[in-house]
Amino acid sequence: MARASRRLPALIALATLALGAPALADGVDVGKPSSVRNLVPAAAIEQQAAKEYGQLKAQAAKQRALGSDDHPQVKRLRAIAARIIPFVDRFNPRAGRWQWEVNLIGSKQINAFCMPGGKIAFFSGILDQLKLTDDEVAMVMGHEIAHALREHARERMAKSQITRFGATLLGELLGGGGYTSALQIGGNLLSLKFSRDDESEADLVGLDLAARAGFDPRAGVSLWQKMMAANNNAPLEFLSTHPAGNQRISEIEKQLPQVMPLYRAALAGRADASRNTRGLGR
Repeated sequence: MARASRRLPALIALATLALGAPALADGVDVGKPSSVRNLVPAAAIEQQAAKEYGQLKAQAAKQRALGSDDHPQVKRLRAIAARIIPFVDRFNPRAGRWQWEVNLIGSKQINAFCMPGGKIAFFSGILDQLKLTDDEVAMVMGHEIAHALREHARERMAKSQITRFGATLLGELLGGGGYTSALQIGGNLLSLKFSRDDESEADLVGLDLAARAGFDPRAGVSLWQKMMAANNNAPLEFLSTHPAGNQRISEIEKQLPQVMPLYRAALAGRADASRNTRGLGR
């Protein structure tokens, strides 16, 4: 997969050139991330995420379930990511330097994730069973990337450690000790559960990212309609920690006035870039 990882930055660079400068519209404002996350060093959690992601890829490859570089769905996912990633700095200045990866795991699970440091994986079930359009894939991807950008895993781990060590940890922090050796990054990032507030924030940031990349944010509504229909057939693990579908759709609809201008500006920018490219070819 190293070859694929080398190609992704090139795709991102091409997408940035095609899209031009980010849209001038303001988009969403979710404020600053929680300062509690600073109890856990970003580098440590990103290193652990890279380790776990590597183990997942190795296991999938052993089971012949890791999508190859020339798999149509892998190419599709990486092309969508290449359009979204140029806009991540808005929500996390460090994210532009992450070693982003996008992979496909052959599984009937309806799920996807983005680990700290930009490690993205989609399970084939979410693409095959829900028949997602590119816009809907972008809604899922934007949501999962948002978790990584807002460092929800880092925040959840920090809060867990505060609960575990309580006054001792806070006393050391307030006393100038900063990060304590008591804080350990465990090998459980893949099973980490986010709060409903985290999920709602990720929805909002994901809509913004996808819209800036030229994906229709109204696809968030059709995505969750599909999720709800699939959940009626068999309860989805993906929905177990997420706000209810109807609530999700209502919140997305409320945010559309904020993100639709971003989408329209992105479409206009892509159309201008296309015309300029055709003009250069004459």
